Amino acid sequence: MSEHIPGEILGSGERVPARPIRLIRLPAVMARVGIKRSMIYRLMGEGRFPRSRSLGPKCAVWVEAEIEDWILKIAEKRQS
Repeated sequence: MSEHIPGEILGSGERVPARPIRLIRLPAVMARVGIKRSMIYRLMGEGRFPRSRSLGPKCAVWVEAEIEDWILKIAEKRQS
């Protein structure tokens, strides 16, 4: 098995993700961002928080990188 460089384009034309794609559930999102479920869903409804994906009728997940990017965006906003 060979290692690929993040961002590298493979022979198939597929790009190697810059970071591994992980899906996280609501408890992990709440722990990561420090806000409760109701506020997460309110912000999502307003378009101010990354949208969840549905894996089934009772299984919502978020892309971890989108949550990390949101946190960085908030942190940068506070610094400026």
